[in-house]
This record gives sequence, structure tokens and C-alpha cells, in this order.
Amino acid sequence: MNNTTRGNRLHIAIFGRRNAGKSSLINALTNQDIALVSEIPGTTTDPVYKAMEILPIGPVLIIDTAGIDDEGIIGELRVQKTKEVLNKTDLALIVTNKEIGIGSFEEELLTAIEGKGIPAVIVYNKSDIIKTTKEECEKGNGVATTVVSAKTGQGIDELKETMIVAAPKDVEVSLMGNLIEKGDTVVLVTPIDSSAPKGRMILPQVQVIRDILDHDAFMVVCKETELKEALDRLKSPPKLVITDSQAFHEVSKIVPEGVPLTSFSILYARYKGDLHELVRGAEAVKKLKPGDKVLIAEGCTHHRQKDDIGTVKIPRWLEKEVGGKLDYTWVAGTKFEEDLSNYKLIVHCGACMHNRREMMYRINRAKDVGVPIVNYGVFIAYATGITNRVLQPFKMKLNQ
Repeated sequence: MNNTTRGNRLHIAIFGRRNAGKSSLINALTNQDIALVSEIPGTTTDPVYKAMEILPIGPVLIIDTAGIDDEGIIGELRVQKTKEVLNKTDLALIVTNKEIGIGSFEEELLTAIEGKGIPAVIVYNKSDIIKTTKEECEKGNGVATTVVSAKTGQGIDELKETMIVAAPKDVEVSLMGNLIEKGDTVVLVTPIDSSAPKGRMILPQVQVIRDILDHDAFMVVCKETELKEALDRLKSPPKLVITDSQAFHEVSKIVPEGVPLTSFSILYARYKGDLHELVRGAEAVKKLKPGDKVLIAEGCTHHRQKDDIGTVKIPRWLEKEVGGKLDYTWVAGTKFEEDLSNYKLIVHCGACMHNRREMMYRINRAKDVGVPIVNYGVFIAYATGITNRVLQPFKMKLNQ
């Protein structure tokens, strides 16, 4: 559980006014002194992420946020950061107490949460010093309500049970869902180049391996240089071949036409986002003209290699398709452009470091302003001329 990546954890964000006891609640939920607690309002200034396990919920990412009532110029910036957390929140806990109740700050937050379709629980804290019963608590728009004392631990077990009921049940879908069955054989092509982490495999490869094991299937893992030999050694053709997208050109020549082929990144396009929308983004590449603005977004920050995928290879492929130079903007990590309307295309990474809600937020923002968005794997398939082949396992086709 401790090794579960952030993007696959249930994201639980804790909201409330300054000094409502948000950090104390984290400590009570985990039974650890993890978050800094102080009587001074505004101790938490920026969103703080804590990966942990809360039994019996499982692996979660707790997000401790700044007070929604923060003041001043800096305070307004902190509130804005707090509101941005909603874009990745799977379950929201709104911390208040009987004296505060559901005021204007909480009402505004509840409206935003409802608008985004996020399940929520209102937590009336400090019941040890402000005597509170559940029947007395004001309920906000039918939202589940609990009464706790983060200081004494009273009501924490009931809160956990309420969180289990409220939490979305479809946060994590299977990477290999409906693609393979028990006993199938899958071949994984994992190039070891300058961008591969020394002594390790990249996260999407590791997660696909685990998902294949969960399906009680078999796998063969090899480099692209050993792929032909690996296929020749199999008694029967594999159910599926999955490759790093950057090896599409070499791998597609080796894998027989009758054997389904796709990539780790395309699997992630379905797992973390909307594959149909990302395929439509690939179709928009042919409409680009020299000088158009293109946003290239990556979910993680890493040391750039000489032939980096986002800053070198993607632009090179794009400009070959367009026949001229384009105007690029690059963003990484949690940063995403506020104004997308000036871009003609967004090219996004596989999003292994984002959860599905955040990736869908980005896709929907692009849709709202009419900007096509494609992910790395889908775009590379398009640039390589094999889009329909690698979409065949998903029973999809590119519109010509």
C-alpha cells in the first residue's frame, strides 16, 4: 500500500476555515502526528499532500488545504490554491463546528463541490469543547454529516465509515480491463534507452505488469531488439503486444498484422482520461499551420535528456506533419495554463502521476474552449501512421 503511486490513490481533500481543525483531523484519521497543528490561524499555507493508508479504505492521498476564509493579498492566493485542489479531489471533507455551522464560505464551497460532482462529508469538529449532537447539526444540501473531536478521537470511526459510503466506487478502473482474460499471454516491449530510470522500469510498465498478474494472465517482457526472437519462441501468437509508444515504428514492423498491438500510453489514455476525445485530438493535427500555438503538458517534472520526448521528439514529429515551425509552451507538474483559448492543440503526457479526475478536468477544460487535446501515445501512433492498428484492441478507428 505504501508504494501505491499518487495517481492511483483515492484523493481526499480537507477543506474548512482557518483553525477549524483540518490538520488535527488528518492526525486523528491516521492516528499519527503527521500534520503541523497550531492554535495560530493559517498554519497551513499551501496544499500539503500526504500519501498514506487509512483502514479500511486503503491507499489514499490526503490533501490538507489552506483556510477558505484566508485574508489579504497572500491569503487570496492561498484560497485560490485551495480551490484548485477541487480539480483532483475524489472525496471532500468540509470541516466546521457547531458555532460556525454552514456559513457563506462553506455554502460557496459546497456549490463548487456539487458543480463538479464530488461526493462530500461535512465534519463538525471540536465536539469535546463545543457540545454537539448529530441531530443538532445543520445539513448542507443533503450532504452526509458527522460529529467528531479530532483532539480526543471521538467519532473518528464513524467518520471513516461515512467516508467509505460516500467515496466514489469507480476511482480506479483496470488498465487491462476487457482486453485480456485468464490464461492469455501478453508481450511487453520495454526499450532501455537514455530516458529509462537506472535500475528500474517506468511507472506505466510496472502497473501494466501488475494488472496482467491480477488478470491471472502470462507475460513476456523484452526489449524491442529481442522482440522477434520472443515472438518466435511462443507456441501461439500472444493475445496482445504492448510497447512503449516511441518504439512504434520498429515494433509495428515486427509484430504480425493479425496480432493486436497498442502502447502503454494509449492504455493510459483510456485508464486516466477519455480515449475517444484524445483520438479526436490526433485528427486535429492535420489542421495545424506553421506558427500555430501548441501546449505540451507533462504531469511530472524530470531531468530532460538530450532527445527528450516532450521538448524534442514531439515538436520534431509535429513540425514534420505541419511542414513548418510551431509556437510551443511547455508546462509540467501541477501547472496547467489558465487560458487555453489561444492554443490550436494540446499534447499531454500519459498522466501516470495524475489521478483520473484531474486528467478529465484538463480534457474537459480543453473541450469547453474548443481546443483539441491528444496524449503522447495517440499522437505518436498518428505520426507513425498506425493509429487504426493500435486502436483496434479498443474497437476504435481514426476518422480520416
